[in-house]
Amino acid sequence: MELIFASNNKNKIREINHVLGDSFKLLSLADIDMEDDIPENELTLEGNALLKARHVFNITGMNVFADDTGLEVEALNGRPGVHSARFAGVNKDSDANIEKLLLLLRNSNNRKARFRTVIALILDGNEHIFEGIVSGTILSEKRGRNGFGYDPVFVPEGRKHTFAEMDLNEKNMMSHRARAFEKLRSFLSSSGVSEKKGPI
Repeated sequence: MELIFASNNKNKIREINHVLGDSFKLLSLADIDMEDDIPENELTLEGNALLKARHVFNITGMNVFADDTGLEVEALNGRPGVHSARFAGVNKDSDANIEKLLLLLRNSNNRKARFRTVIALILDGNEHIFEGIVSGTILSEKRGRNGFGYDPVFVPEGRKHTFAEMDLNEKNMMSHRARAFEKLRSFLSSSGVSEKKGPI
């Protein structure tokens, strides 16, 4: 079956394809020739995910899902949260975001944080929400070259390595995004959607 993923983020698409497997054909916005810069101006991750999914569904009428992810740091009262991608400015510069985060935490002994991913699915006109969370700690310096975003400074609970030090298989065993998309995959499979052939 075909599902539109309301994103052109190649890193996300790679991770999600790995989780969903061969039962689903994932179409990015580029695959459907959609160049819209969908705004993410809602106050919650749920709001942003729904906003993006509804935007694409209203234009295409096709089944679609969208996600939004935030890093929620305890010592910063849940920030950067919904503003994670633009924490240091509108350019979505990951290095600048990390630098700002570490600067704000420089005098804090509380390094607890969690990644939270929310997925909004519109299937046959009905809306569904799925969530994935992984808790961990923020390091004082970057480690690793894999992953993206805040991965180089985030160590999940029970592990010694950052997400950026893990390969994709290891990260997808525990990541917030993998957990949310596993719930999506299970829902689609239990609904019999993965048994359908061709476009939906």
